[in-house]
Amino acid sequence: MSENDEDRADALFHALSDRTRRDILRRVLAGEHSVTALAENYDMSFAAVQKHVAVLERAGLLVKRRVGRQQLASGDVQAVRSVSAMLADIEQIWRGHIARVDELLASPHADD
Repeated sequence: MSENDEDRADALFHALSDRTRRDILRRVLAGEHSVTALAENYDMSFAAVQKHVAVLERAGLLVKRRVGRQQLASGDVQAVRSVSAMLADIEQIWRGHIARVDELLASPHADD
């Protein structure tokens, strides 16, 4: 992975590390929401919800657009797929290590 890819992975996983941000992402993936409407779902200030939205936006998981005075947020499905692909790559590495351990344990010289 290049340095840019690593930075992107850090931003994605940081954004997803928070329960509120994951919930916001689920909501905006289901459909576009105003930031004001999103804020009504949480027991925190509007400014706090805006900060969560900003983290998701910086990570590329969410896109905002302005319509009049409203900021509308929607999820970026492609970005979520990239997270899934990163996890699949990590899983493949892990499965390769497990397969190698299984091979070593099954070898006739394992008891030596």
